[in-house]
Amino acid sequence: VQLQASGGGLVQAGGSLKLSCAASGSVFSVNVMGWYRQAPGRQREVVAGITSDGRANYAASVKGRFTISRDNAKNTVYLEMNSLKPEDTAVYYCNAGVKDSDYLVTNDYWGQGTQVTVSS
Repeated sequence: VQLQASGGGLVQAGGSLKLSCAASGSVFSVNVMGWYRQAPGRQREVVAGITSDGRANYAASVKGRFTISRDNAKNTVYLEMNSLKPEDTAVYYCNAGVKDSDYLVTNDYWGQGTQVTVSS
């Protein structure tokens, strides 16, 4: 099982970006999917999470600006980021609880990270 993230980049403050992350390989089912971020010199923090039935939660710092969604048919989670601020600059990582189809065991997987840079 692999998680492949994409969609990062450089954007001006106030701009928007959309991240995507797809689970592939021996995927039987995907439970909670989420996004984390890590800025230089800081610990990794949760940004948002979404259950398989679409219930979402957000960190207070992004609530109202970011929207998490998922396409269960594609095993893909999205993070639409609007009104971006310089303090949103970080490497963004996707995370998912995936039950593999080989052994029907659920494990926690991480994507490779994608850089988001917001200029002031």
